[in-house]
Amino acid sequence: MNTKSSILKKVLYVIIPLAIIPVMVVKLKSNKEITQNKIYEYDKEQAVNVQADTLHVENVNAKYSYSGTFEPIKETKISAELQGKINTLLVDVGSVVIKGQTLVLLDNSLLKLQVQTIDVQVEGLEADVKRFIILAKADAIQGVQLEKAELGLKSAKVQRAILLEQINKTSIKAPFQGVVTAKLSEEGAFAAPGVPLLQITDITNLKFTVNVPENDLRQFKLNHSYTITADAYPEISFTGKVTMIGSKANMGSSFPIQFTLNNTSDLKIKSGMFGKVNLENASQEMGIIIPASAMVGTAIQPQVYLIKNGKSVMQNITISKNIQNKVVVSSGLKEGDVIVINGFINLYDGANIIVK
Repeated sequence: MNTKSSILKKVLYVIIPLAIIPVMVVKLKSNKEITQNKIYEYDKEQAVNVQADTLHVENVNAKYSYSGTFEPIKETKISAELQGKINTLLVDVGSVVIKGQTLVLLDNSLLKLQVQTIDVQVEGLEADVKRFIILAKADAIQGVQLEKAELGLKSAKVQRAILLEQINKTSIKAPFQGVVTAKLSEEGAFAAPGVPLLQITDITNLKFTVNVPENDLRQFKLNHSYTITADAYPEISFTGKVTMIGSKANMGSSFPIQFTLNNTSDLKIKSGMFGKVNLENASQEMGIIIPASAMVGTAIQPQVYLIKNGKSVMQNITISKNIQNKVVVSSGLKEGDVIVINGFINLYDGANIIVK
């Protein structure tokens, strides 16, 4: 009996796996069909919508520019040198001020009372000195008493001068000509050393800073003048002199170049405005310039998509120069060629093309 049972088990071990295999094959085939149905297959006969540009020969060394920001040469936050309550704020944001103009008045009533007290002391000490001089001449007093009175008078006068200087500092004045660009306190508030009350900005003279790639640093020379325009007033040109060429690259591997220039008489250019420094090369080298974004392929072998007979054609090109976000093509393209400049998704060599 045991022998028959053992044989039956062995038969089942063989039959059951053989029965399961067809079921698994059917299931896997079904899963494959479901997966294939879910996969999107792009129809290569479908035309691809792109943007295109017709190439022209142009001046490779034509005028080009670098963007930057206008900033004030002088700007400061003004605070009091003494503690005290703010009695009067004489200016507001936007007020034009001149050097030495009073901007803030602090409460100085206590200091004035102290001056009155010192004046009384000075008056009494002056009388003592006059009396002691007469008595000293008559040998009625010792000379040391006269000396003490004279020293006391000098000390009182010094204290009076200190109080007058403190009173003078309760009138906070503008350190230079400019415009009030921030009001950081109000009348009735408490002023203290180091606590800003106003911000003064001088935009009569400006500095203009651009960031330049290392390959273009040769375009700029220290103390040379260049033409600068503001984006808000492109019709107005300024002459800016290079006062600083950066010695260390920033995070973008560019170097700062700083110019100084005079603002317009009505101060049209404000701090924080954007502008451009314009460069122009006198030589007339002609060539084909395309957007750098139109290139595909690799850095070793750049390529573009030509459009011929309604189809895309991959074309190898050679680059001779980079000009900001454009490149100069030395070979591979000619005037009149049409290239794809946008719409590269689903684009391939030989694709049907529809130009937007």
